[in-house]
Amino acid sequence: MGRITETVKVLLIINILFFVGSMSLGDEAYRLFSLFFFENPNFEIWQPLTHMFMHGGVTHILFNMYALWAFGGPLEQLWGRNKFIFFYFSAGLGAALIHSLVNYYHFQAGYDALLQAGLAPAEIQNMLSTGQYRTSLLDVMSKDTIESFYAAYMTPAVGASGAIYGILVAFAMMFPNVELFLIFVPVPIKAKFFIPVLLLLDLFSGLTGFSIFGQNIANWAHLGGALFGFIMMWYWKKNSFNQNRWY
Repeated sequence: MGRITETVKVLLIINILFFVGSMSLGDEAYRLFSLFFFENPNFEIWQPLTHMFMHGGVTHILFNMYALWAFGGPLEQLWGRNKFIFFYFSAGLGAALIHSLVNYYHFQAGYDALLQAGLAPAEIQNMLSTGQYRTSLLDVMSKDTIESFYAAYMTPAVGASGAIYGILVAFAMMFPNVELFLIFVPVPIKAKFFIPVLLLLDLFSGLTGFSIFGQNIANWAHLGGALFGFIMMWYWKKNSFNQNRWY
């Protein structure tokens, strides 16, 4: 975990450039490069890729870039540049896919509930356009359903966290006995226990909506990146080229 490897260095620079640029351009940068729901008019085909370089604030990018350096570097040294790049972007795109599928589920559940409540498709579209709804709807559907419907359609996803979670899973599988420290827990925990604990916390937050790390966290993107990371690691191990370097 000492030196910065070449690919990790390039990714760090790109992320920082995107962050500085987005701070300068403001909402327009986030509209263009964040990941919107595919039925939202702001959705663009490149967003599953570009959202990985966008971040919501200094703390967000610092945590992600620290994890990229700390856990990505050893993997790049072990795998080589091309294999690391393939893994990193595959996990990030997988995270975008899972996040979008979960959003589709929430959007469709809300849409169906609104149809059953007697609203016409044009009225529902007007709700989405204005961000407003009749309070009488709360008599026939829950507030959580309406809020999840709005959030799935309107809230863009940003950050490298999905790719980072894939990296975390790979690190735990390649270096299971390396001891790590959780924030606020001043005792070393082996990677093979540390990473599953993080995943369980994300699963809990994704299912319940309660997060000990704050709101507006794309828990299902984290889990999607972790899932795709695990699938790749499992496949590579099964086919006996987990240790091979790609140049």
